[in-house]
Amino acid sequence: MIAPSIDLVIAPRTRDLGDGFHVRRALPDPRRGMVGPFIFFDQMGPTSLPAGKGLDVRPHPHIGLATITYLFDGEIFHRDSLGVVQPIRPGEINWMTAGQGIVHSERTSAEIRTTGGPLFGIQLWVALPKRHEEVAPSFAHYESSQMPFIEDRKLRVHLIAGSLFGSKSPVPTLSEMFYADAAMDNGGVLVLPEGHEERAAYVARGELEVDGVKHSSGQLLVFSKELAVTMTATQDSRVLLLGGDPMDGPRYIWWNFVSSSKERIEQAKEDWRAQRFPAVPSETEFIPVPDGASGPVSYP
Repeated sequence: MIAPSIDLVIAPRTRDLGDGFHVRRALPDPRRGMVGPFIFFDQMGPTSLPAGKGLDVRPHPHIGLATITYLFDGEIFHRDSLGVVQPIRPGEINWMTAGQGIVHSERTSAEIRTTGGPLFGIQLWVALPKRHEEVAPSFAHYESSQMPFIEDRKLRVHLIAGSLFGSKSPVPTLSEMFYADAAMDNGGVLVLPEGHEERAAYVARGELEVDGVKHSSGQLLVFSKELAVTMTATQDSRVLLLGGDPMDGPRYIWWNFVSSSKERIEQAKEDWRAQRFPAVPSETEFIPVPDGASGPVSYP
């Protein structure tokens, strides 16, 4: 144990998504596959996209999960096989439930591509409970003003999904969880209650002190069970809070697929190769199934 309140500190690995665009991946980690239902955690940026270039994540499929892309800076243009066309901007909530299967692209809009601009945000994947793994796909968008805010001296918490501090987000999640964005001024104190069995905090900007130990930006702190955790900002900081109940059994993850069944992932792989997934309107490109990749990995 690193400290009474912390079980594990994860330093994200850098991954190249192509065209010089890098992410920092905190989950899954060899030592910890999930925190509550959260099975994938990528930090995008902070970076500045030059004029004439941008993000171009071509259409690709998902099953068995929900994605949420949350931005601090910049914009991402989302299109999916449901026909949804939605710019994703800072503070907005965009929750895409893949269920039995969805395809989407994530790009820089033509307008921003002309001038260039910043990009900084987080994409999370939430594994779906077994009884909901094959639900119909859906997409929900919420303005920042529609979400609960919890304010205290030197602290402002934007509740993105689930329940926390007596408030509840309107986002239609399929399991018990919480996900929140906490802006903390230097000297601000946040006490994370012990109500959820699995909990973590990601230092996106600034620095936190927990149990007398300082943790800088780019660290995922996985907390001990059954203990309230006191976090103090030693700089102006931005911290993401996440967690929930443990999953109802192990989950396999491979490429963009998550499932409680290894065979279901193999089926999804063949369906994408045969182009049996629905298409994204106005898109002609797609990302092929990776060649030579190892098989699905299971996380308890």
